[in-house]
Amino acid sequence: MKSLFEQHGGAYRKESDYLIPNLALLAEKDKLIGMWGRRHLHFIRQHKRIFYTNLLTSGKINCYLIDIDKHAEDLFSRLVKKMAEQQVVTEQLKADDQMLWVQKG
Repeated sequence: MKSLFEQHGGAYRKESDYLIPNLALLAEKDKLIGMWGRRHLHFIRQHKRIFYTNLLTSGKINCYLIDIDKHAEDLFSRLVKKMAEQQVVTEQLKADDQMLWVQKG
């Protein structure tokens, strides 16, 4: 009689007197996780342990962190651009008066 694991396509390998299930994590994107993704990873490891474990065991943690990093970077860029427009910080100001440009930045 096959086990439930074998009925769903799983297989075992024999090591000594034990049958060990052949388990492997799914392949993920090989992209680098940026600063915001690494910070979020640190946060979920510390404060959302079950969520972190679920992402890790499902093999979706890198995709999730890459997505978080992309959205955070987009938001950061938009905020910097909006603040520069409000403060009238331009490349022309930088060329004309660097000290004022630094003060406003």
